[in-house]
Amino acid sequence: MDATLGQIRLKQNELISFLREMVECESPSDSPADIRRCNDLIADRTADIAKAKRIRNHLLLEFKTPGRKSKDFEQIMGLGHSDTVWPLGTLKSMPWREAEGRLWGPGVLDMKAGLAFFIYAIRSLIEQDIPVSRKVVLLINADEETGSDDSRPLTEAEAQKSAAVLVLEPGTGLTGKHKTARKGIGDYTIRVTGQAAHAGVDFEKGASAILELARQLETISGFTNLKRGTTVSPGVIGGGTRRNVIAAEAWAQLDLRVATLKDAATIDRKFRALKPVDKRCSIAIEGGLNRPPMERSPGIVKLFKLAQQLGKDLGVKLEESSTGGGSDGNFTAALGIPTLDGVGAVGEGAHAPHESILIDRIADRTALLAKLIPAI
Repeated sequence: MDATLGQIRLKQNELISFLREMVECESPSDSPADIRRCNDLIADRTADIAKAKRIRNHLLLEFKTPGRKSKDFEQIMGLGHSDTVWPLGTLKSMPWREAEGRLWGPGVLDMKAGLAFFIYAIRSLIEQDIPVSRKVVLLINADEETGSDDSRPLTEAEAQKSAAVLVLEPGTGLTGKHKTARKGIGDYTIRVTGQAAHAGVDFEKGASAILELARQLETISGFTNLKRGTTVSPGVIGGGTRRNVIAAEAWAQLDLRVATLKDAATIDRKFRALKPVDKRCSIAIEGGLNRPPMERSPGIVKLFKLAQQLGKDLGVKLEESSTGGGSDGNFTAALGIPTLDGVGAVGEGAHAPHESILIDRIADRTALLAKLIPAI
């Protein structure tokens, strides 16, 4: 057995106990105090191996890894988040439990297990006295589930100091495929202003914003190009005041997913070029791309190939995947930093009541991180 894998298996129960503490420390995105409490727990449990720095509600850990650090070398960055989609009190209906070969609980997959794996990978390196020539940091953001508006500048600043970024989101599917590409995400709002009128008395004097919006949505639906991986989807719609009033206002919120920055620019131009069919109406477009795509660059491929080779020492065949969902890895990859995503837990049910991770994949996923960090 690989020495690192064996060492981590000896520590697996300790890792699970730490993970349980994090899961039972509920930290919904809309409760800064509870996120701070969870980050304080992490800082406390890693005080022997890391220096903690709090930046607003985010946590940056700098680890005390073995080996002399070269000032000329860029750092290695682990990237994760401590906020979850689950409201306070979810533990009552989704309690922590070990059953059916899995660990269950809110946030266990997305993504507190990934945080635990990275921290115990560092512990393994320290206990085995394996030298790491680069500084190693772990950035734990507090707002990833709500768009990373506050943490994005911090993530990008740390990434620009880094030779590589390891994103601790869960792998894809029950085989835990690593993610080497993610779509970019945009949100657009289209607002239509028409002319109100009595629907029975002055019908011809009205210009329906709802009807105009419907025409525009038909045009916008044509922006979708499945061959290129581009999708545009209206998710929320509203308008009008009463049944017997021709609507003076209507609006829709739309989701955009794109595989490349070039495609994002193309779609944005199409949105900005929309013109009203009924000239008595006007159109306003708001929004744009908020997460750039993580494109499968040569640097990303090289990092994945390194992980794939190291996985062979652990008896694990690593596969790669792409996904339409976004993560903070979108930001780091867009800066040109080699980024490997989905290096966290293997499981299923993120954001769902059956959220869980596979117990028998804890050791090899943690060991892979422990082997990858000094190899970068």
